[in-house]
Amino acid sequence: MIDLREVRSVTDFQRHAKEYVGKLKDSKTPLVLTVNGRAELVVQDAASYQQLLNRLEELETIAAIRVGINQAHQGKTKPARVALKQLGSKLGL
Repeated sequence: MIDLREVRSVTDFQRHAKEYVGKLKDSKTPLVLTVNGRAELVVQDAASYQQLLNRLEELETIAAIRVGINQAHQGKTKPARVALKQLGSKLGL
């Protein structure tokens, strides 16, 4: 979660980039950067960003599985043989 106490200007970030990079790596929390007093950018360390992407991918996968399960419960599925035959025809196999 973004700590709203950790909001800095882009100018301040540029002036003290090395210090901020160290803080970002240590804290593992993002930093909001402002331009003319308005939030414009979010900066975080690469490992934390990758972890965020991994979590998002996992949640999207879970959501897709839930959709499939709901479709199966609603009878909106077809036997695998039929589906594979249709797919093969579509792909010209």
